[in-house]
Amino acid sequence: MNVVWFSWKDIKHPLAGGAERVTDNLLRGLVHDGHTVKLITSRPPGAASTEIINGYQVIRHGSRYGVYWHSFRYYRKHLQRWADIVFDEVNTIPFFACLYSKKPTTTFIHQLAGKVWFYQMKQPLSRIGFWLEPFYLRLLRSTPAITISNSTRQDLIKVGFAAQRVSVIREGIELIPIKQVTIREKYPRPTLLSLGSVRPMKRTIDIFYAFEHAKQSVPELRLIIAGNLNGSYGRQLTNLVDKSRFRKDIDLLGSVSIEKKRELMLKSHLMAITSIKEGWCLTVTEANSQGTPVVAYNVDGLRDSIKNGETGLITPESPVALGEAIAGLIVDPNRLKNFSQLALEDSRQYTFDLAYQDFKKVVAQNPE
Repeated sequence: MNVVWFSWKDIKHPLAGGAERVTDNLLRGLVHDGHTVKLITSRPPGAASTEIINGYQVIRHGSRYGVYWHSFRYYRKHLQRWADIVFDEVNTIPFFACLYSKKPTTTFIHQLAGKVWFYQMKQPLSRIGFWLEPFYLRLLRSTPAITISNSTRQDLIKVGFAAQRVSVIREGIELIPIKQVTIREKYPRPTLLSLGSVRPMKRTIDIFYAFEHAKQSVPELRLIIAGNLNGSYGRQLTNLVDKSRFRKDIDLLGSVSIEKKRELMLKSHLMAITSIKEGWCLTVTEANSQGTPVVAYNVDGLRDSIKNGETGLITPESPVALGEAIAGLIVDPNRLKNFSQLALEDSRQYTFDLAYQDFKKVVAQNPE
């Protein structure tokens, strides 16, 4: 079978993240099963126009927004007759492949933007994007859809997708789960970790305020923030940390390697996540795989990846509520250890192989 996959980023893109790792895994699986795969994507500065990655061909044209027009032209000229099946991966903006491809097309989407528009875009673009998103997604509702959480599935149903045609597959993680939770692997002092991009929609500053609140109950608590601090939001966070009376207990690490990420997840006692919205949030499952539970806001995606009261805690969207939950777990080591063990066991089901098996079953059920 000849497969065409549209996505605005590939695994080598400078901004590649969890979504691109998931896509790379699915494409590698298709190649392994004997299919020929072409990924149509954008071309960042310095990137080759075409190359083979893990057995599939990556074809790059256009910038972040120009990629949609260039991909349409390339597909119509070179792949319209070649393709047997098409996947339109939606990262805020679809490629609308179903409108111009005569071949069976499936929409693959991690999450709808929703309120994220107001955190990542300035007015009036944020209001326009928020208003338009449900309308342009309805243009895709004739296609079967694949997503990675029940929250996103419900969002798609609300904008007109038929419930029976929206399937959920699990995600796989890069990190290998540890064998068992041992206290000796943790930092000597109770440590809260924030790991990931530092930008408005992640609300990393809320974690800082939650930490300050928790410090009142747990004076020995320390905070590690790992993530790119460039940009105005990162600078705002840095300024707050520099002025904090707890400055000596906060480490700002900036971006870290995969090896360092694993070390931080393994040694920290808790991770906090305060995104406005997620598709699933692989960071939760990765932390769980290293025996570290997550305390997070009650939002789409996070309420899917965390089993509240078992593998972590879900709190109202308030730094005070988050801080209370953090302090409550730190001062109760037996409960924290139980959470760690349950989180570790839950993470074992999220492998690349099982994710691909889910994907294969869904595709087989939607052959049109």
